[in-house]
Amino acid sequence: MKILVPDAQFALDPDVERTALPEAEFIIHRARDPLQIPDSVWSSADGVLVWQDMPLDRVVARKLTRCRIVVRHGVGFDKVDLEAFAERNIPVCNVPDYGIEEVANHAIACALSLRRGLPTYTEMLSLDPVAGWQWNVAPLVRRLTGQAFGIVGLGRIGQAAAARAKALGFDVGFYDPYLPVDEPAAQPYLRFADLGEMLAQSDIVSIHCPLTRETHGLFGESTLARLKKGSILINTARGPIVDTDALLRGIEAGAIGGAALDVLPQEPPDPDDKLVAAYRLPPSWLAGRLILTPHAAFYSPESWYDLRYKAADTAGDWLKKGKLRNCVNRHLFPPGALPV
Repeated sequence: MKILVPDAQFALDPDVERTALPEAEFIIHRARDPLQIPDSVWSSADGVLVWQDMPLDRVVARKLTRCRIVVRHGVGFDKVDLEAFAERNIPVCNVPDYGIEEVANHAIACALSLRRGLPTYTEMLSLDPVAGWQWNVAPLVRRLTGQAFGIVGLGRIGQAAAARAKALGFDVGFYDPYLPVDEPAAQPYLRFADLGEMLAQSDIVSIHCPLTRETHGLFGESTLARLKKGSILINTARGPIVDTDALLRGIEAGAIGGAALDVLPQEPPDPDDKLVAAYRLPPSWLAGRLILTPHAAFYSPESWYDLRYKAADTAGDWLKKGKLRNCVNRHLFPPGALPV
């Protein structure tokens, strides 16, 4: 059994993967372009464990003549052509049940950091511990109790963030047109049928939806204009969901209070990107209004292990036992073609 990892993100050998699938031979590459991997390697793989760097398009699907499963390390699968793989009878799976606690905590930590002024205080004191000893200079400080916390996408992570926000005293609402109306996990929160209505009422908005054709650029100029004046936008989902140029203009104009972004449209970012360049100015006027983190919301040593183990285990369950879980292109197969 040969398992190809075309764009491995771990530094050493696949020790975690071998724990989950000891009988497999792991073929490790650290490429970003499918052309960097010989066709003979693609064609020899029984399964593929792909990270976020390698696009798997129709051309790659044709090369995988022996492959029986593709597993995406992580939740998003926007770089995989689901239809192309379904046409070749290859299920594509993801790992949606790792790092839930970490991402939810990261989103809440960003909200607390801006609402308690930590970036402003830290920068001022690092520049001058005497002149910077001021408690009333952080621009976004507010009492949390009674503030409205709006969530876009009430999936696993959205639910975890909602529970944490509610425990802190926020009034929690959400927008998720795909969540069943009778979903028990949604009952403690105010449901909005219209995204714009939720944005207009929320003091903090946290994005937890996947990147799809529908959500790509969802927070563009017109959507951002519907945010409540002075509100904070948090994105720990996918970078292309937010137009960062429009976001910067909104903050500059004073319409948007600030933002915390763990993900960007381009990663790593172009240093000359308008928002990134403004953030880098020493000292930056954005210091109290913008937090950037390097797509790290998911990370802890524990979640890193879970991610690697579960991806390999998902592949092994299908290849060895015919058990399929978390298949994201099931809807493209004929009825009954895959096990329930």
